[in-house]
Amino acid sequence: MTHDRPSLGILLMFGFCVVAPLGDAVAKLLGAHIPLGQLLFVRFAAQVLLLVPLIWATGRMWQMRGRVLWLTFLRTLLHIAGIGAMFTGLKYLPLADAVAIAFVMPFIMLLLGKYVLKEEVGLVRLMACIVGFGGTLLVIQPSFAEVGLHALWPLMVAVVFALFMLVTRKIAKDTDPVGLQAVSGTMACVMMIPVMLLGQVTDVPMLALVMPTPTQWGLLAAIGSLGTAAHLLMTWSLRYAPAATLASMQYLEIPVAALFGWWIFADLPNGIAAVGIVVTVAAGLFVILRERHIQSRQSAATKNSLLTEDPPVAPEQAPV
Repeated sequence: MTHDRPSLGILLMFGFCVVAPLGDAVAKLLGAHIPLGQLLFVRFAAQVLLLVPLIWATGRMWQMRGRVLWLTFLRTLLHIAGIGAMFTGLKYLPLADAVAIAFVMPFIMLLLGKYVLKEEVGLVRLMACIVGFGGTLLVIQPSFAEVGLHALWPLMVAVVFALFMLVTRKIAKDTDPVGLQAVSGTMACVMMIPVMLLGQVTDVPMLALVMPTPTQWGLLAAIGSLGTAAHLLMTWSLRYAPAATLASMQYLEIPVAALFGWWIFADLPNGIAAVGIVVTVAAGLFVILRERHIQSRQSAATKNSLLTEDPPVAPEQAPV
């Protein structure tokens, strides 16, 4: 059993908040030169090359069957769609804007929890969702005026990854995280091979194959490695610290993405988008703190009810 080590968990989550937007920055660099299908295939092939040897070396379980197998297949489709939408959005939007828009995902998950999983969600949290959506619209507005419907790609990312997280919840207790990623990467590669072959026959531009330059080969290797590392950092952080402790830290991705966007692309959010980012982050942090408060109150109520229960009456001793 792994004991909580909050400092290590926070450090690992901070690593995720740096590695994930760095991977997005690499995808943005490559998006102008490498077709989307080739980017996606390399992303998942690198995941397989990194994780399958780790599975064999550690003797982890990665066999799946029945319900878990089918849900993993669905999760893989969602994973491909989500990353594909993000890579496409990054071709048109500043890095920080794309990441900030995608952070509407916690609000979508809250709504899916209420209307799909029938979880109890109070009026205060619903109002926070509305405010968060409003902040996201402020981020979208300048980009929408400039690039049109392409500004909505990160919104699709948020919807797809909210569904991805719901499916992951359904199988998380029945799978090993590293094994799940290895299987998912293998499935993605198997599914994409016939699609890529079809693209060569039909001359679909996004499914074309190009010969990368030596520099682009290095960036392609980085995009798969960074994506896989980001997922593992997040998974391992949750082993050492509670999700409630780490959830608010994920919003560090936005300023880190802004820093990479300025450093690599000389892009910064404009005034309206910056206000929208602040509103979205504030609403997201409020939802997280509200969830933590509700969970603490429920835990305290459960503890009090256990303490106030009448103690069991000891049976009378039989006469000696």
